[in-house]
Amino acid sequence: MNAARRLKKKRMAAARYDVVPTPERQARGDVERPAQSIADEEGRPARPFRAVDTLGAMLRRGTISSAMHQAGEDFRVLFHRGSLEPLARVPHTATHDHAISLRQGEARKKVWEALALLGGIASPAGSCVWHVVGCEWSLREWALRERWGGRPLAQETAAGILIGALGALQAHFGL
Repeated sequence: MNAARRLKKKRMAAARYDVVPTPERQARGDVERPAQSIADEEGRPARPFRAVDTLGAMLRRGTISSAMHQAGEDFRVLFHRGSLEPLARVPHTATHDHAISLRQGEARKKVWEALALLGGIASPAGSCVWHVVGCEWSLREWALRERWGGRPLAQETAAGILIGALGALQAHFGL
């Protein structure tokens, strides 16, 4: 039996009990089903696969506390509310005035205050929170891209930086 037929047979057997994520979805990292059903675009109950984010994985492993997880989630909400994610940015042109809303401005102010507490965006903690929590990079991806003192950053060191930053954010947000 060739490999393609075995894979198809395996998927069909798994489908009898539960739907499995597509190979493309699995290639994006760890995926899971939410504990509770959510409504799809037509209001029907659904349990789609979703990516397991860094903070969620760290919380499950016991690496961070629930308050630290909440601090990270609060930062992420402010980051997205402030439209700071790279894909949401619209280039400024002379024909369009892209003024930000009051809500975006307040969120950006709170993000910058949190980053200042962490030593700024150029500091290890600030950069880690910006990219891993805000932009939702993996810790591994951030560690591979960052270099401190001309040397690559170990993933364990990156995790320590994130844990310390989340502890500071926890205190900053009063959690």
